[in-house]
Amino acid sequence: MRVTRVLSAALLALGLAAAPAVADSTPSPSASGDVKVPVSAGTSFRTAAEIEQGRTATASGSTGDYMYWSFPADAGQRPTVKTTLKLPQAHTGQTWQLDVYDGLRRRQACQYGAQTRTAAPGTGSLELACVLRTVRSWSEPWANDPLPGTYYVRLTTVGVKTADLGLPVSAELRVDSKEIGGAAAVDGSLSEPLVPGISVTKAEDDSKASLFSLEPEDGWASGWWSSRWVWTGIGAMLAALAGIWGYTLTRGSGRPTRVPPGA
Repeated sequence: MRVTRVLSAALLALGLAAAPAVADSTPSPSASGDVKVPVSAGTSFRTAAEIEQGRTATASGSTGDYMYWSFPADAGQRPTVKTTLKLPQAHTGQTWQLDVYDGLRRRQACQYGAQTRTAAPGTGSLELACVLRTVRSWSEPWANDPLPGTYYVRLTTVGVKTADLGLPVSAELRVDSKEIGGAAAVDGSLSEPLVPGISVTKAEDDSKASLFSLEPEDGWASGWWSSRWVWTGIGAMLAALAGIWGYTLTRGSGRPTRVPPGA
């Protein structure tokens, strides 16, 4: 019975330790207070405007331009990219498309969301959204799975008419993530996140700035820890308690008191 009480106390402590891991699965903005929100967009991958998750970036441009933003995404996150466009009343009908690329500039498919939409003539606004797959800590080289690192957002018109070229347009962009946790955990991790210039920066000179300066609030995950470890420990404790309980049921009550020891 003493062993049972000890194991029960350990199980209770492990359950209390699991509570923060479960709480961490709720989405929360990772932006720090000293990060500025960009008010313009880049025109290429190299000049993409950096944006923290949980903040809204704005930009103004012309119909036919390419607008680029970039944001960090870590393992276990499922990013959602949303944009709202303010269109001129005089346009003849425009189709806009939202594309997301990872740190290797591979286009990532959207799980769901209106990635491409057409605004009828005279429509003043348009909303686009893209929910990515969960970012994995590691993947096979041939796979196209999302991996930790920098992600790029490209916003542009598709098949724009000549009459609409150059018309002013403004955009608001916001990125939020849902923490999936151990449900999406895999074994293995990248040696470095897919951030442009990070390997060169660490190999040559630590004082050099990476081509991308933003990272998750708590830093890049190492890839080995997830809430799956907690639930694995709880399962092991439950199995041990079940074994002890089964043993106490099957061993019987011992030697009857009426039987002498030498019998």
